[in-house]
Order: sequence, then C-alpha cells, then structure tokens
Amino acid sequence: MIHRSTLDFLKNLSLNNNRDWFAAHKAEYQAALENAWQFFDDVIDRLNTHDRIETPSAKKALYRIYNDLRFAKDDSPYNPRFAGHFARTKPVLRGGYYLWIKPGESRLGCGVAYPNAGDLKTIRLDILGNHRSGTVSSARKESRPASARCREIR
Repeated sequence: MIHRSTLDFLKNLSLNNNRDWFAAHKAEYQAALENAWQFFDDVIDRLNTHDRIETPSAKKALYRIYNDLRFAKDDSPYNPRFAGHFARTKPVLRGGYYLWIKPGESRLGCGVAYPNAGDLKTIRLDILGNHRSGTVSSARKESRPASARCREIR
C-alpha cells in the first residue's frame, strides 16, 4: 500500500521543486522511495499470479525521480511521481504494464510500445475479430498482446 506520507512527500515536492528543498527533505524522500519499492514489488508479485513478468524487482522497474534537464522545456529538477515499467517475459509475451503514482494523477497502463510488424498484425486481428465482445480468442491466450490483457488486472 502507498502510505499517505509518500503521497504527501510527492505533493510537497511538486510545490517545492528545487534542489535546496529536496536536500532538506532527503530522509522523507528515502522513506517514500522505500514505500514505493515495497508497493512495486507487491505489484510484480500480483502480476505474476496471472502473467509472466521478467522485471525482477521494483528497483529495476522504477524510473528515476530526477529530470534530465538537457532537452526539457521545464527546468524543474525533479519529477514528483513514482513511475515504472513491468516488462512481460519475451519472446512469447511482449508488451508490459506502466504504473504512475502521483497525487491526483495516478494511472495504470498496459500495452505494446512500437510493436514490430508481426505483433502489430496480431493486435489488429485481435481487435478486428473481437471488438464487439471485448474478449480475445482463447486459441491465442499465451501470445496475445498485453493491451488485450489489461482488463485482467484486479
């Protein structure tokens, strides 16, 4: 579970997005990060009950909180969110899940980014053949794209 203190830290970081404030609240960041790691590890465990996730741990899944300012229009040094990607086991299962924790803007997504031609054809055929029922054919259950499996997350 994401603790209230983690969400409070992220909210305060968005209001005070500067290096001095962050340095003064480094202990709060470390506690929030530990909480995020635990939560993301729990998500990996839950996803593995019905899918095969190759991302081994939250430490490998989570993105850095530091913004890369070299190409950004926004010069805020931190991105006040915890976000990460959970990759499915390849080569049979492609795609993955994306989780973003930010007060008032949290979200979960799944799908395939930049699919190759063969995967794109499979996705389109699944949509074409099952667009009314919202299901995917059981014959392709193991190879269906993550986007088709998104609704299975509980």
